[in-house]
Amino acid sequence: MNSPMRSAAKTPSTRAANDETAAAAPKTQRSSLNKLPYIERGTPQFMRVTLALFSAGLATFALLYCVQPILPVLSQDFGISPAESSLSLSFSTGLLAIGLMFTGPLSDAIGRKSVMVVALLLAAVCTLICAVMTSWHGILLMRALIGLSLSGLAAVGMTYLSEEIHPSFVAFSMGLYISGNSIGGMSGRLVTGVLTDFFSWRVSLAVIGLFALIAAFVFWRILPASKHFRASSLRPRTLMINFKLHWHDKGLPLLFAEGFLLMGSFVTLFNYIGYRLLANPYHLSQAIVGLLSVVYLTGSYSSPKAGAMTARFGRGPVLLGSILIMLSGILLTALAPVAVIFIGMMLFTAGFFAAHSVASSWIGRRARRAKGQAPRCICSAITPAPASPVRSAACSGTVSAGAAWWPLSA
Repeated sequence: MNSPMRSAAKTPSTRAANDETAAAAPKTQRSSLNKLPYIERGTPQFMRVTLALFSAGLATFALLYCVQPILPVLSQDFGISPAESSLSLSFSTGLLAIGLMFTGPLSDAIGRKSVMVVALLLAAVCTLICAVMTSWHGILLMRALIGLSLSGLAAVGMTYLSEEIHPSFVAFSMGLYISGNSIGGMSGRLVTGVLTDFFSWRVSLAVIGLFALIAAFVFWRILPASKHFRASSLRPRTLMINFKLHWHDKGLPLLFAEGFLLMGSFVTLFNYIGYRLLANPYHLSQAIVGLLSVVYLTGSYSSPKAGAMTARFGRGPVLLGSILIMLSGILLTALAPVAVIFIGMMLFTAGFFAAHSVASSWIGRRARRAKGQAPRCICSAITPAPASPVRSAACSGTVSAGAAWWPLSA
């Protein structure tokens, strides 16, 4: 039988051991998550992730930018100005930027895949409804809901890749994901531009919506479940702590601003290039203007290429070089010959998607906590663009010139 003094002597050490065990439990759980294997390039799982997120990225940009080549048609059908017509895109991109503030933390709490699947499904349904809307305000409402829905996929997909893919292949896989975005943007513009010329803009939007439904089903079926996801709290205090952590990082705020500037210049140029080419002295058809979206193919090449180049040259130099390519493209679009404008659009698009890929993977690598919150600003940022197609090139050039300074400091 133990004496009271021996029992009392053991009590402090026992309590200390218990406290140490309790404190180590979360660390043990975290270390067990870290020991789970990452998805590596060349494996069947990598192919599944690539196909799933490629199709999701393709559908996202197709849904988001499908109205861009038909802005002049919408102006004519509804008797509205070019600036009012561009609201059909601005509402989508604006609500997407706002939605990222909520869907990122939501995915941090309930998981990545479920948020992305529901987001793509809702956006597809809203696009089908938009195709039968008869009022301009109804179309704007649906376009706003589309942007809000897509916010659940835009940055969450990047977060999924940064968590599940082996660090050595994150930049490459991010490039493939962004290339899906570029092909999606091309497909959306190409389909709506050509089908509108032969049928109507309503038929073209319905086709895009049906395609997105198929993409949502493929995405749901083949994307592997998260292995490295760790749920965090949705409490406002926790969200504010994570938010402050991102902004206290010296590099992340600069990368957020980079996304703002890059996306702003990209959307501004493509919003109004159609108005310029449909008017004097070019008088190109709607189908031809839609076919100009083939320049997006340069992005499907440049984004994974830029991701691979970061391993050799570093993220900063590759990002800066990509932005300089954008600037050279914008300067060419200010000239008169159509062939030169086309070459300028090719350079601008290739540079944009390369820069977008590098900046996105960079954010995923720098963010340590609440990774669903961190990438949201890279997709945000669409402020109202100028109403003049001539001024749009100057505006895009100014914004891109500003973007070129950031990699020097990030």
